[in-house]
Amino acid sequence: MTLPTSFPVARPQWRSHAGAAAVTLALHAGVFGLLLHGWTPELSAPSQTQVLKTQLISLPTPKPAAEAVIEPEPTPVPEPLVETVIEEPQVDPQIEQQRLEQADLAYKRAEQERQAEEARVKEQQRAKQQRKEQLERERQERIEVERQQREAQRREQLTREEQQRQQAARAEAAAAAERARQAEAAAAASRQYLPIAKDAPDYPTRALDKGIEGTCTVSYSVNPQGRIENPKALEDCHPLFIRPSLTAAKSFRYQPRIVDGRAVTVPEVKNTFHYRIQ
Repeated sequence: MTLPTSFPVARPQWRSHAGAAAVTLALHAGVFGLLLHGWTPELSAPSQTQVLKTQLISLPTPKPAAEAVIEPEPTPVPEPLVETVIEEPQVDPQIEQQRLEQADLAYKRAEQERQAEEARVKEQQRAKQQRKEQLERERQERIEVERQQREAQRREQLTREEQQRQQAARAEAAAAAERARQAEAAAAASRQYLPIAKDAPDYPTRALDKGIEGTCTVSYSVNPQGRIENPKALEDCHPLFIRPSLTAAKSFRYQPRIVDGRAVTVPEVKNTFHYRIQ
């Protein structure tokens, strides 16, 4: 079949590319063999680097010359344009108005619920704050009451201590006055009625056998003749020492007291007997 002269003929180019690939492979194989046999390239001064670039291109299998005919592409036929018309749905004004009113009511209802929730939360916070303030006031009041109670107790304690000190001072003063009076009375008595004779009492045999020691105070009066009247033992006497103490007191003799040149009776004269085993 004779080809028209107006169409170009595709010449096969794959043989030249295959030859270049074979040469490249042969060079790589030779270098690899030298490396295997211990060949080491000598290092020299750096020179201009030569780069060998290889590119492997896969070509399609060439067709026979009889079939390598380029046919013209068919001219595409434009498709007819179809215009699509979308009709918008018609909305009823009343339905739209009802929908808007319902949406408005829902919004108002949600707003009211939100406001009610905010009011409830604020009320809870206010009640919580009031409770907290009330507890704080109660705590402060309790602290103040306890402080006042402690202060009152302290004042009472100070008052009692002061009263005790005053009572002790008065008692001490009274005791000092009594001691002074007694000393003065004793001094006056010693000046006015001096003992002339005082015999020691006999130690009771029973007390001596039992090893009992003690004291016994006897109270009596000294008459104008200097003799003892109405002797009596006081409460500090041991029963075994009462009789010998009274017997010994009856034997005492005093110089009479003289008042305004006349002898008088001296009442409540006391004498203490001490019983000790030597």
